[in-house]
Amino acid sequence: MQILHNLSVFANFCVLFYMIISPFSVTANPSHDFSYFDSVLSYLNRPCFKSNSSSGKKSLIPNLNTDCSIWNRACSEEILKFAKNPENGKWIKSVRRRIHENPELAFEEFETSMLIRRELDRMEIDYRFPLAKTGIRAMIGTGGPPFVALRADMDALPIQGTVILLFQPAEEAGNGAKRMMGDGALADIEAIFAVHVSHQLPTGVIGSRTGPLLAGVGFFRVVITGTQDQVRSPHQSVDPVFAASAAVISLQGIISRETNPLDSQVVSVTFFNSGDDLDVIPDSVEFGGTLRAFSNTSFYQLVKRIEEVIVDQARVFRCSATVDFFKDTDTIYPPMVNDDRMYEHVKKVTTDLIGPENFKVVQPVMGGEDFSFYSEVIPAAFYYIGIMNETLGSVHSAHSPHFMIDEEALPVGAATQAAIAERYLSDRHDLS
Repeated sequence: MQILHNLSVFANFCVLFYMIISPFSVTANPSHDFSYFDSVLSYLNRPCFKSNSSSGKKSLIPNLNTDCSIWNRACSEEILKFAKNPENGKWIKSVRRRIHENPELAFEEFETSMLIRRELDRMEIDYRFPLAKTGIRAMIGTGGPPFVALRADMDALPIQGTVILLFQPAEEAGNGAKRMMGDGALADIEAIFAVHVSHQLPTGVIGSRTGPLLAGVGFFRVVITGTQDQVRSPHQSVDPVFAASAAVISLQGIISRETNPLDSQVVSVTFFNSGDDLDVIPDSVEFGGTLRAFSNTSFYQLVKRIEEVIVDQARVFRCSATVDFFKDTDTIYPPMVNDDRMYEHVKKVTTDLIGPENFKVVQPVMGGEDFSFYSEVIPAAFYYIGIMNETLGSVHSAHSPHFMIDEEALPVGAATQAAIAERYLSDRHDLS
């Protein structure tokens, strides 16, 4: 069940800040049981704001006394103050905890998706459903260009333009982003932003970098075939164990002798299976692992060389080899490369909102993220929000069985996402 943690946390982050303008009213559905949401807000009052529709625009910020048609410090302060309101924070935390107790597997986010759609309906927000089976594309604003997307949640301001909210399934497995794109999720969108929690940054601190942030990720499975015989007659066999062992060692030469040491890459063999018969040389051996790189050029050069090394090394020992990179099963993720302009936009918005001391330039890591599919098509920026709090024990990665989140990061994240979208629409011509 621990593999669900990251998916669940991210789904919560996407959902909660958009839904806080009204309490839940959930009834049973013939196909899906929503009983676990029924009492989420039974002990809470209505969130402390309501829609302001007098101007014909959907506003989620009450009593907005500042003209934000030109962004200024006061706008940032109002967003952050609103997001940190104790009543809103209490509401957000209670819902996040309940959703997190009921995580759903990739493309099975039926209850969460239905919950989002119910709340969008209550707020009279237009949306498309389904995308990628359980995904949603919601729309806030005028309905006309320019368009900017958030694959995460937000508090809204009166806006000129349209903010697209992409509620994406299957980030952890299945390349949900790729399938969302195939269903038209990026239609008309000219820029996109996303956020992910980080246990390596203090709570509420934002981190990102320009250029490569996360690696391109792929996997491979190898079968080396020889001929079986008894170990007492090794000269009568064609030993695939010998060939596979040589191939595994030779793979490391790709990194140590063919790769620029300043261009970080990884090839790791993570399993090796030749059977468990101690008295027989097997007729075949299987092994496999992962490859990672920070550019498409380096990544596909690794693919090419891995296959060449394994096939040629097997041939040296009179064996044959096949290498499967699972290209047809959505297991290859391209590198996540932040657009320079979108990164600078995130940095500027963040430093204006929470101060330059709360923005950190982070190092790239070899993890993968399917948001990279979006970044290959339109300008994109991916950033982290810190949840590290040693007192609470929030110090473990999202894939750890001990993972937990410091929820004090949630209001900061909501305010940051809202400000990034709003200021993109007002400053977009300055980003070119």
